[in-house]
Amino acid sequence: MDAERIREYCLSKTAVTEECPFDDVTLAFKVMGKIFVLLDLDGDLSLNLKCDPLRALDLRERYPAVQPGYHMNKKHWNTVYLDGSMSADHIRQLIDHSYDMVVSKLSRKLRGVLDRLER
Repeated sequence: MDAERIREYCLSKTAVTEECPFDDVTLAFKVMGKIFVLLDLDGDLSLNLKCDPLRALDLRERYPAVQPGYHMNKKHWNTVYLDGSMSADHIRQLIDHSYDMVVSKLSRKLRGVLDRLER
């Protein structure tokens, strides 16, 4: 999966915005102002994705391309190197999981706004 397909997929989700808050080679995708994907375009293409802690450990054990989140809380974030070892469907599932994890932690008010936008 290439950077443009990841970008398009992230932006297709409800209430997602794209920013470059850190530098010009890292895209941040946010839902209601909260980051759910960091896409590193510099060097080896990689994603930082939020993940359930137990699932994060399982993914790291099963896939060499999945490592503890670079510059992130390693309990809750994974870095996924896009080296071709994981299918595009699996990467989309991991993006969905990250989005869902962030949405689940939004305030009731923000989730209400998101629900109205999804209709």
